[in-house]
Amino acid sequence: MSKEMRVFTREEVAKHNKEDDLWIIIDAKVYDVTKFKGLHPGGANVFFTDDIAGQDATEAFYGLHRHEVLLKPQYQRLQIGVIQGEKSVIHSLVPGELSKVPYAEPLGLTPGYHSPYYTESHRRFQRAVRKFVDEILTPDAMAREEDGKRPSLSVIQKMAETGILAMTMGPGKHLKGRKIFDGVIEPEEFDRFHELILAQELCRPNCRGYRDGQNSGATIGLPPVIHFGRPELRDRVVEEVLSGKKFMSLAISEAFAGSDVAGLRTTAKKTPDGKFWIINGTKKWITNGTFSDYFTVGCKTDKGLTVILVERGEGVETKSIKTSYSTAAGTAYITFENVKVPVENTLGPEGGGVFVILSNFNHERWAMCCGGARNMRLIVEECLKWVNQRKAFGKPLHSQAVIRAKLADMIAKTEACQHWLENITYQMQHMDYKQQAQLLAGPIGLLKMFITRSAQDVARDAVQIFGGRGITKTGMGRHIEHYHRTVPFDAILGGAEDVLGDLGVRQAIKAMPKDVKL
Repeated sequence: MSKEMRVFTREEVAKHNKEDDLWIIIDAKVYDVTKFKGLHPGGANVFFTDDIAGQDATEAFYGLHRHEVLLKPQYQRLQIGVIQGEKSVIHSLVPGELSKVPYAEPLGLTPGYHSPYYTESHRRFQRAVRKFVDEILTPDAMAREEDGKRPSLSVIQKMAETGILAMTMGPGKHLKGRKIFDGVIEPEEFDRFHELILAQELCRPNCRGYRDGQNSGATIGLPPVIHFGRPELRDRVVEEVLSGKKFMSLAISEAFAGSDVAGLRTTAKKTPDGKFWIINGTKKWITNGTFSDYFTVGCKTDKGLTVILVERGEGVETKSIKTSYSTAAGTAYITFENVKVPVENTLGPEGGGVFVILSNFNHERWAMCCGGARNMRLIVEECLKWVNQRKAFGKPLHSQAVIRAKLADMIAKTEACQHWLENITYQMQHMDYKQQAQLLAGPIGLLKMFITRSAQDVARDAVQIFGGRGITKTGMGRHIEHYHRTVPFDAILGGAEDVLGDLGVRQAIKAMPKDVKL
């Protein structure tokens, strides 16, 4: 409490109820809104009802505003004192702290619950990541999601310094020698469940375009270089990207072929001396493409589909594509015109691109599942807070049976998604890259389909719970509006949900034993 703060009784505050002398109480704090009332977005009249002027306006305030409003400097200055013998009960965010709202955290990471997957190492790691997200990422995310600029390079650099950029690639040799959050865990400790925690924590600001702008292009574009690139190429590019000096995209989708990888039209033809590829074609909806330095490109060659690493240079042109989320993602249309690339940049065998791409899809889709499951949880938390503070027909919103039914469905789907995801993560933990490619493509495809369909159900119900606020970009329902507008992305990116569902079933049918009958 600052020196200027004074202590008042409620009776003293009640005397200040006139236009030229107007005080209110919010959560045991006294605010002088005499000069502010004319600046209030809702007009001055809202202050002059009998239950506001000179009175405790806590319930009215939280029915209209998010708590974070009171934390802004321009509104903190309005506080002149506190109420005698009373303490504030509304809890402000403490960086790194877990939410106490039921189902706001995965059960296995919630105090009091148990898990076969998470250890103290994982919990310690989660606290470190969350503190970083709350203090460093969230302020930048909110600003960039709004203005559409790429994530600040200073933030990307801090992500590199803490090991985040390297950890998004998963466990492996690329982590050796790196310091993870000042030593909160050793690189050798890092496993798939640390990666799951990281992927989910990075989504918490709920700024969908910004999240994709945070080097997610490298998350899906660099693994083929790590697993299939020549050592000299791999070592150079991996270090440049994971240090935050260079940026990267996976360039597979085209206007002609999205989920249909075999239908790609971008071509790569060898020069007569066999030393270079000449690449021509276009790619569309490429995440981070507007600011990437490297592109992992799927090309049609004489021997079949081949993946080639292309460096930005002569003949490479990128244009921004405006989608329904922020241009902070750097979504691009890319043109390759007679681009000359050394054959040493070929990733995997010539004609072996299908295996390179499909094996890479597993990690990409798994990472999207992590984000999808976490975002659903955020919306559940928002809805639980809202129904607890919002009143309708003179009663809390949660007193309506139809609201409770919606919440029950939302919570059930969120928990189902998380537990299936954790099971898949456990399989990944105990399989090598080749086994994952052979055994997990179908299950991951089905999981992604289930999460994206469940997420759209959650988004629809959340809008119904928030009403008009759920379709308003600012204020109480801003997270709901943003989620409802951007949730279809996960149903499309990384493979359309219908295609992935079909993939899961086709693989199951393919694996059916021939000696079983009803």
